[in-house]
Amino acid sequence: MPTKIVVPELGESVLEATVGHWRKKEGDHVSPGEVVVELETDKVDLEVGAEQAGVLAKIERKEGEDVHIGDVLGLIDESIEAPLTPAEGASAAAPQTSPAAPAAKPEKQEPLTPEKPKDAPPASRPFQPAAQAKPGVMQITAEELATPSARRLAREQGLNLAHTPVTDTTARVTRQEVQNLVAASAEEPAPAASTQPARREERVRMSRRRQTIAQRLVEAQHTAAILTTFNEIDMGAVMALRQRQKESFKERYGVSLGLTSFFVKASVAALRRFPRLNAEIQGDEIVLKHYYDIGVAVGAAEGLVVPVLRSADQMSFAEIEMGVKEYARKAKEGTLILSDLRGGTFSVTNGGVFGSLLSTPILNPPQAGILGLHKVEDRPVAVNGEVKIRPMMYVALSYDHRLVDGLEAVQFLVRVKELIEDPGTLLIES
Repeated sequence: MPTKIVVPELGESVLEATVGHWRKKEGDHVSPGEVVVELETDKVDLEVGAEQAGVLAKIERKEGEDVHIGDVLGLIDESIEAPLTPAEGASAAAPQTSPAAPAAKPEKQEPLTPEKPKDAPPASRPFQPAAQAKPGVMQITAEELATPSARRLAREQGLNLAHTPVTDTTARVTRQEVQNLVAASAEEPAPAASTQPARREERVRMSRRRQTIAQRLVEAQHTAAILTTFNEIDMGAVMALRQRQKESFKERYGVSLGLTSFFVKASVAALRRFPRLNAEIQGDEIVLKHYYDIGVAVGAAEGLVVPVLRSADQMSFAEIEMGVKEYARKAKEGTLILSDLRGGTFSVTNGGVFGSLLSTPILNPPQAGILGLHKVEDRPVAVNGEVKIRPMMYVALSYDHRLVDGLEAVQFLVRVKELIEDPGTLLIES
């Protein structure tokens, strides 16, 4: 009886997925643990492997179909044995010859190169590696090293990773690298065209993650009474502290001392004083949380993700910075897992790294608050009756007005301002 390939448990609150890409086609042999199909969820991409050896007898759900936990994706026929490898087949079929008989000289074949891939689809163009692979050497292709999101983008853009050898077999091919190639291709000068320019349109299927982001943003606007309050912070003290400590901090911990750790620490201290911003509404009850799992928004190729720093109140500045750096790396490579994104009691998002001067962040349901950071910019401000140029940052706090009163929100943001402008107090408050 064939073995079923089923949709596995997807994690907390994740009930469905989209079939992203079948690595195998019907009739292909599979080995135990070998990845057969990729699934896309709203949070991460998952690889589903074969539990038994056999042949992929049937694909039940095609690419792009939505599936739920337990759905049958395909069938593996265990009764069909693995085909012999070319070497095994040659040994079994070769006739016995006398020792004096010379071996047949193999026909010389031209090695494959990225410029001349064998049997490459005419509509695809090969992903160009940093250096050409050496002929006659066993080659690893970019397809084998690519992350699921990188493979999907390559398919969407017509890039052929399967025929492309790579020279560094220890590193994964990330979505960012594929994007770089797409951008480089787009910058190439276009051939001479007629005086009438083409009016080009393109339709691209929305990824599962982008669909969920869109749904949750609209849901947040419809289910919560979102209000935003603003303030501005003199970043002079923090900037001076970072300047004094940056070399020793980097040498000791291997990571730079950024702004995120200061604001995570300040947020935790302010949340202790104003606990409703660390709560959520469940039915007709308020759930006050006496732990601090702070979500830190990270930009990813397929949309913003918010991995969570667990028990941030117990983390040092270095641990916060290392955690954020690791999440940024995983987001870039598409290797975030469900446990990285699960939960969260309050969020911090920094649009300033992209140049944003002011914005109104949207809540990450069911959280009651999110702190938005922005670009640090020198501005003239009044200091003790004198106009001085100071490094200033606008900050924004969006909150659920059903749960948090305006007075609490304003006081929370003022407390964050006080802690950042006198960072020494963070050692006491946090």
